[in-house]
Amino acid sequence: MTSWIKVKGIVTVGHGVASGKSSSHRFPQGTIRMQAPFFAERGLSLKGYFMGTLNLSITPKEYQIKQPRFTFRDVKWSPDSPAEDFSFCDCRVVLDNQKVMNGLIYYPHPETKPEHFQDPDILEILVGFIESLSYGDELLIEVNEEQIAIV
Repeated sequence: MTSWIKVKGIVTVGHGVASGKSSSHRFPQGTIRMQAPFFAERGLSLKGYFMGTLNLSITPKEYQIKQPRFTFRDVKWSPDSPAEDFSFCDCRVVLDNQKVMNGLIYYPHPETKPEHFQDPDILEILVGFIESLSYGDELLIEVNEEQIAIV
């Protein structure tokens, strides 16, 4: 049986490259949309997820990836960037203390990532679009304690 840990955080502004909101001409559609076919080839469909990340600050806590659900190595998703490693952990987003949306924690391995680094307290979450969510909102998520540790 899966054991879930509740974590509260604050929705925060990211770099904008995952969704394509940044001014980067290299990723006009966003990095997630560009990466999705490569993840699908390896067995992870992102169909139904918003093509961008929800950035959640869990400060003063941080996280450590333990045993992700998926890890993909040497993903060459862009002609302008070196191949990267990615891991994904299960999570659930809890809205209004009742509605649960399944999601994934998106973790581009920093040792293979060329730019756009995240602070160690920022979880990048892939989930369906949540219209009512704004920057600065508190959000409750649940993470699978076998896949990720909150420290």
